[in-house]
Amino acid sequence: MDVIKAVQNYVNKMIDEVAGMKVLLLDTETTPIVSLVATQSNLLTKECYLIDRIDNRDRDTMRHLKCLCFLRPTSESLQWLIAELRDPCYGDYYIYFSNTIRKSDVERLAEVDEHEVVREIQEYYGDYLAINSDLFSLGMDLPDYRLFGNGIKDWDGYTFDRSVQGIIAALLSLKKKPIIRYESVSSMGKRLAQEIQYQIQQEGQLFDFRKTDTPPVLLILDRRNDPVTPLLSQWTYQAMVHGMIGIQNGRVDLSNVPDIKKELKEIVLSPDQDPFFKKSMYLNLGDLGANIKSYVDEYQVKTKSNMNIESIADMKRFVEEYPEFRKLSGNVSKHVALVSELSRRVAQEKLLEVSELEQGLACNENHNNDLKNIQTLIADDNVTEEAKVVLVLLYALRYEKAPNNSIKTLVDLLDRYGVSEHASSLVPAILLYAGHGNRQGDLFSNQSFLSRGRSAFKGLKGVENVYTQHTPHMGETIDLMLKGRLKDTTHPYVDGTTIPPTGTSRDRPQDIIIFFIGGATYEEARYVAQLNASTPGVRIVLGGTTVHNTHSFLGLVNEVGQRFLRS
Repeated sequence: MDVIKAVQNYVNKMIDEVAGMKVLLLDTETTPIVSLVATQSNLLTKECYLIDRIDNRDRDTMRHLKCLCFLRPTSESLQWLIAELRDPCYGDYYIYFSNTIRKSDVERLAEVDEHEVVREIQEYYGDYLAINSDLFSLGMDLPDYRLFGNGIKDWDGYTFDRSVQGIIAALLSLKKKPIIRYESVSSMGKRLAQEIQYQIQQEGQLFDFRKTDTPPVLLILDRRNDPVTPLLSQWTYQAMVHGMIGIQNGRVDLSNVPDIKKELKEIVLSPDQDPFFKKSMYLNLGDLGANIKSYVDEYQVKTKSNMNIESIADMKRFVEEYPEFRKLSGNVSKHVALVSELSRRVAQEKLLEVSELEQGLACNENHNNDLKNIQTLIADDNVTEEAKVVLVLLYALRYEKAPNNSIKTLVDLLDRYGVSEHASSLVPAILLYAGHGNRQGDLFSNQSFLSRGRSAFKGLKGVENVYTQHTPHMGETIDLMLKGRLKDTTHPYVDGTTIPPTGTSRDRPQDIIIFFIGGATYEEARYVAQLNASTPGVRIVLGGTTVHNTHSFLGLVNEVGQRFLRS
């Protein structure tokens, strides 16, 4: 169960099956799908000399080339394809759709193919963004995709259809016909589960895979049952980069970083294309700094440089002063620049103090202490507006039912210290979306006490780590499922699912696909990766409508506030 390999196989099959010089045409949605799993240099080695967008009509006519089209079967992409076939730039066309296509659309394409250039039409189910080997996203971000329809328990129709299509494609690409479970309190989860089950039954031939003793499970979870995980600051590499800077389709925009070199203004972060990142993406900031330092030390020995390197700042200076090092190991200079920026932001925005308090609010109950510490940080000019709001949101979620809570006092304090009314309105919005009455189970009951604090990592000065106590709520659900103790009352099977005979359904499932309505997080992805590494015989893949950082999750909460919160 490797989603990167699954999509890669489709791309390689397309390219390899058509011999000779060729062009690859993509649409707005298949462009990031392909770029996450294939490099331009790799495609060049397979005689794919041009990669372009189908909506770019300003292309030269080159009839000697064959054209591969990899498109989502949307009305917009079909219109561009029809325009292309009416006035073809290339000699032969091989058309691949990333999902199932209606018979009527195929007939329509046949009608417009007056030049008889179409050689093949196929369905290849790479209809999702393969981010890590065990993490995929449907890339449905605001404002293009709204999650909610007429209420916070209803789907937006467009987003619902795309979710169904994306999950069906993921199941087909992984060759899994699962039994489906969802959280009983989530009406959106129930509707999604029922529609996927219906589609599987409708597409019976496509899902005719070899039966296994223990059937795979599709587990549909709802973000509103765990609003805490996407609010917390992260301290592992991939999650931290996404949290502080943002990772968009495997790319990181560093153009706003002070004194950044031109060639590092946009960088690619891909576990598939970058061995150092693959090895380091779940390391915390301290271990990561030590890893890069040992790499730089190794190079120093080779160049007989005796520059003293003790901190990230020293490393950055060393890389900049040795251009041949930058040339030979551009990949490492990329990571040095990233870690340097993360460290700068940690110090500047007091993220150690903020994160320590966030963890305390998520994991331990200490009302008076929490209230006092939040008030202190709200008054601190170095703490960002977003961080102040997040602390109040975590407080509101934890102490919502406490009779002596001070939610209103903290909102007033935000106003007093210049936090915008727009930002402070997220407090009632998150309680409407994911307050106590809207969640399943007790979000705050599954944490054990771990000593909190900060400690300096040995071997590299200036790098500290906050002990990460928090475990995503999803962890408890997976643990119960793997022990065969996940109750049908809390996580029912979808209507119409045939539960296997006694003795098989209660066995530990071997293959689990988890899908988060409302978005997954890199903290959950790390948890899944650790489970995959430590649990023999179990393979888990995590997916979601998107992959959140705190900023994007607050955008979702803001949508709730703007549309459904009555003043």
